[in-house]
Amino acid sequence: MSILKFENVSKGFGQGLHRAEVLKDINLEVEEGEFLAILGFSGSGKSTFMNLIAGLEMPDTGTVSFKGQQIKEPGPERGLVFQSYSLMPWLTVAGNVGLAVDAVFPKASKAERAAKVEHYVNMVGLGHAMARRPAELSGGMRQRVAVARALAMNPEMLLLDEPLSALDALTRANLADEILHIWEQDKKTCILITNDVDEAILLADRIIPLNPDGTLAEPFTVDIPRPRDRIEMNHHDGFKTLRAAVTKYLMEVGIEAKIEETRTLPDVTPIHGVPSAVAKAQEGLIADRFLDFSQLHKVYPTPKGPLTVVEDFDLKINRGEFISLIGHSGCGKSTVLTMAAGLNPISKGAIKLDGRHVEGADPERAVVFQSPNLFPWLSAKENVAIGVDKVYPNASQAERQDVVEYYLERVGLADSMDKGAASLSNGMKQRVGIARAFALSPKLLLLDEPFGMLDSLTRWELQEVLMEVWSRTQVTAICVTHDVDEAILLADRVVMMTNGPQATIGKIVDVDLPRPRTRKALLEHPDYYTYRQEVLDFLEEYEHGAKPKPKPTAIAAE
Repeated sequence: MSILKFENVSKGFGQGLHRAEVLKDINLEVEEGEFLAILGFSGSGKSTFMNLIAGLEMPDTGTVSFKGQQIKEPGPERGLVFQSYSLMPWLTVAGNVGLAVDAVFPKASKAERAAKVEHYVNMVGLGHAMARRPAELSGGMRQRVAVARALAMNPEMLLLDEPLSALDALTRANLADEILHIWEQDKKTCILITNDVDEAILLADRIIPLNPDGTLAEPFTVDIPRPRDRIEMNHHDGFKTLRAAVTKYLMEVGIEAKIEETRTLPDVTPIHGVPSAVAKAQEGLIADRFLDFSQLHKVYPTPKGPLTVVEDFDLKINRGEFISLIGHSGCGKSTVLTMAAGLNPISKGAIKLDGRHVEGADPERAVVFQSPNLFPWLSAKENVAIGVDKVYPNASQAERQDVVEYYLERVGLADSMDKGAASLSNGMKQRVGIARAFALSPKLLLLDEPFGMLDSLTRWELQEVLMEVWSRTQVTAICVTHDVDEAILLADRVVMMTNGPQATIGKIVDVDLPRPRTRKALLEHPDYYTYRQEVLDFLEEYEHGAKPKPKPTAIAAE
């Protein structure tokens, strides 16, 4: 039986030349008890779609109806969980959930309302935190409160508008598992807006991509048996096939044909002796153990004595290698990266690059941070030019301009070079950061979760950009990430760190997959899921803060 129906629905915003059509001719029926996932890129209209169901927006044309009645306003039968927590900071966990219980059950006794609050708080695993206020909770715990509050309204339909996108990978996975468990208990009709393919497959009965032009694609049916386990699904042929199909579709409609190629890189020698196009200058660079981490330690003083965050980190990297560094939050990944960048002093041990000790920051080691760190009052071109002007002092102004424009075009910003940084989206800002790093022609490229603040689909796009530009430069690179697929996609070797403190290398996986790589090709490669399972098994072993004894492993690239 259909509980929700869209009939010829369109919705836009603005007037005249500034009018933007967001949703176009949407026709959809959702069955009672169904778990539906709507999947799409940022800006494709996903949240507008959800707001129409919630009654927060009205369609320009067509109708949205719930159980045969046109939706004209919000109602308790449709419980909504937003991306942001929207909690009352002065109320406790119980108080925030109690707001919903009091609104929906005003005639219930105080004891009955208290019992309902306790029931829903326990349902999301926060019984131990009922008296805490939001400021005392982690991001994942706050989002659990938001889910409990929506459930407390006892809605007939649960609306989840990207509720997990602001969370780190492990917290996101754990909360997705909890949402699935809650849904399996009550089998409420549930609509999830997400940008994560794995999340959609784990949770949903149907997945419907929302195209960039605001139309709905043909649905993908998820016929993987329930209950579903994210680790076990890695071995499931149906999961692999569906994952590849959905990924292929999303990349075809949203990513491909965006990489431009209109400019050649000028023959300019940067200040630190690595030319962009003259082979002779490469003779001074060693090939083996180009980057050498030797018995690296990082110790911080604390009131209780020295705290060793990283110990005995020993890794040899050949010139031109791409290394992914992965591990749970707090394992010291970024600490290692900042020491390599010269931004964080080494407590013990050494780092050598091209035979020389790393001491202080230098443009030969370019860093791309999670946050783009642009000068907001400068244009994209001016932000990239700052480094280029210093690194290529002997080049003409025209040659330096060519370097800047070449890399901005390579990252897909040919039409936005002169836009102010403040007016760019987060994804565009990070493109500028990538262009700026490559334009320095560094000996070493250091990437500290460069796509961590972006939605999954924008992350895919920028991974493609990064791989395309890297394939031309073959710069030695280290990328810190928490994303298993990203780690395998980018790297020649995946280096896995144990939990901190006293974190060290626990395991190294050599990724023997052909280059150039694309996400679609890897998903179809017979060895891809074997590598994925190796990394997943390691992360699962360390998931709950355990400190198993690291396994012996080779640490040198011979």
